[in-house]
Amino acid sequence: MFGFMETADLAVVGLYFVLVLSIGFFVMWKSNRSTVSGYFLAGRSMTWVAIGASLFVSNIGSEHFIGLAGSGAASGFAVGAWEFNAMLLLQVLGWVFVPVYIRSGVYTMPEYLSKRYGGSRIKIYFAFLSLLLYVFTKLSVDLYAGALFIRASLGWDLYLSIIILIGLTAVLTVTGGLVAVIYTDVMQAILMIGGALTLMVVGMVKVGGFEELKRRYMLASPNVTAIISSFNLSSTNTCHIHPKEDSLKMLREPTDEDVPWPGFLFGQTPASGWYWCADQVIVQRVLAAKNIAHAKGATLMAGFLKLLPMFIIVIPGMISRILFTDEVVCINPEHCMQVCGSSAGCSNIAYPRLVLGILPAGLRGLMMAVMIAALMSDLDSIFNSASTIFTLDIYKHLRKAASSRELMVVGRLFVIFMVGISIAWVPIIVEMQGGQMYLYIQEVADYLTPPVAAVFLLGIFWKRCNEQGAFYGGLLGSMLGIIRLILAFVYQVPDCDQPDTRPSFIRNIHYMYVATILFWSTIITAVVVSLLTPALPKEYTRSTTFWALKDLDNIKSSQADESNKLENRTVSECNGSTTCTDKSDCNRKDTDGIELVLLMPGSDDSKSLCSPSNIEALTTNDGYLNGQTSVDQETKEEPQLERSKWWKFFDCICGLKNYDVTNTVAINTVEDERICREMLQESPRIKILLNIGLAVVLSSGISMFIYFSL
Repeated sequence: MFGFMETADLAVVGLYFVLVLSIGFFVMWKSNRSTVSGYFLAGRSMTWVAIGASLFVSNIGSEHFIGLAGSGAASGFAVGAWEFNAMLLLQVLGWVFVPVYIRSGVYTMPEYLSKRYGGSRIKIYFAFLSLLLYVFTKLSVDLYAGALFIRASLGWDLYLSIIILIGLTAVLTVTGGLVAVIYTDVMQAILMIGGALTLMVVGMVKVGGFEELKRRYMLASPNVTAIISSFNLSSTNTCHIHPKEDSLKMLREPTDEDVPWPGFLFGQTPASGWYWCADQVIVQRVLAAKNIAHAKGATLMAGFLKLLPMFIIVIPGMISRILFTDEVVCINPEHCMQVCGSSAGCSNIAYPRLVLGILPAGLRGLMMAVMIAALMSDLDSIFNSASTIFTLDIYKHLRKAASSRELMVVGRLFVIFMVGISIAWVPIIVEMQGGQMYLYIQEVADYLTPPVAAVFLLGIFWKRCNEQGAFYGGLLGSMLGIIRLILAFVYQVPDCDQPDTRPSFIRNIHYMYVATILFWSTIITAVVVSLLTPALPKEYTRSTTFWALKDLDNIKSSQADESNKLENRTVSECNGSTTCTDKSDCNRKDTDGIELVLLMPGSDDSKSLCSPSNIEALTTNDGYLNGQTSVDQETKEEPQLERSKWWKFFDCICGLKNYDVTNTVAINTVEDERICREMLQESPRIKILLNIGLAVVLSSGISMFIYFSL
């Protein structure tokens, strides 16, 4: 549409694909993908550098390069407020939420809600809501944004481009699990930042520096007379062709249509809190950390990286408006349709137009690879996290006796199902019109996520909140949000040259103020219902709230008591049928170095630091074959079932192993809780360094808000 890719560009893109797939398949063979923890949480073995990079690229998808730059072109600095806000919320994740999640011993966010409040209805409700949010605010927008760039660059068929990209991403996710996702994200973070910085520098040189950028942006209005004559437009009406007077301010007046500061602080911040502190895509990466120090280090690193989008995405969008004003700023719907195929506006083409307009051959290919990196990293994050939620929160609820092997197969099959849903959604994506894609994402999210954020905050900080309060508060907020979302689709914003006949409560109330109402109405309802109904038993709050982190000394003593009790038990007391003459025989190691202990039901002790059912390498059901359990290798062995070559090939690709019962890793409550307790411990020196980093990140984020808002 705007240019073409030369041989050098295509060679760079091809090299990128080779590197990504090579890393993915290398990790496929080396990593432990055959267990729940190995596939979904990378075996909890990742370092802060890998997780921090993965957090950044999981968030910065193609919708950022298209939508964030587009909003920068259309309205200036305002959209950068989300990025600086994320810097602060990431630290809330690392210092408040993640310690609670680790102590609770959970894989998924719906699972946390179930442990905190009890019951299953709130868990199932949130699981389905999360999957819907992935489709409507993540998957669909990512595909549309990626396809827009590819069509502009290569002229490929839209559907073919999307299907190829989805297929490659799904192969990477299915084979490698979270380990492959995180390691490829590290490479893609380097590629993404390097390519985007290159474009920013070239663009800044073109416009003459930052101060000249601000001056020329305020003068970047299209030549209406030349456009009407060259495009043979039947309508001479114009709308939204001049930059807004407050384009160079971030937080704006309470009545601003983009970022009103009261709505952003009290409505958008809680909604963003759901994404950064309770969304599976983000939290799953931090839960893969070796310990809490690596988790906090990862959020610090991601916080520093979130300084970049303002400069490498938003500002290039503004540069694109300066250099290509007559295309990025279309004068009316008729002109917009001819330029970019969208009557709502053409600001979304700002970033690809800049790439194809100012970069030489080779560098265009690098930026093409950056866009593909953004798209694939976002897609593989969604696929992996969605399969985690479906497998562990929905499927396992329906089939409580499912083995680890079955859960692994179901998780991978659900990725394939998500691929099918993605492709089926393509026609709807093509029809989706929006002048500013990024603000569309935020509006939809603000109607659905504030009630969820309220439920999580109450669960973390208020012990008295019970299941009835959380459920009915969340239900009320969600119903109001869904009604408002439906009304937003029924009463759509008219074309800019048409009168706005929408009802005043839709036309005049900003979606951030709606988010504020949803958030606080959920909290008030939950508080009232909780106070009117019986409190939860203490075991639901002893290991699932922020205040529980203050009781580590009491927990250590309780663990010591439990350890002494278990040491005094014989094997016959634990199993009821097998005996050992020496306690050490019950914990012997097999030839592979795997500790063998008796299968015991998970402890429901309210003082447990972590739920053992979520920390073990294999689920309890892996110790069973045809409904029987065996421990004594010398007295009983189960025959290995003959499997066809096709099944063996499937196992090899998916990383599934045929565990016989002699290699079963069973639940060891004391050991699991000891490991989890160690994950929450920090050395004094590391703690001081992390707190210094926290102070630097928080002060940097607040300083950015002040600088760009004055």
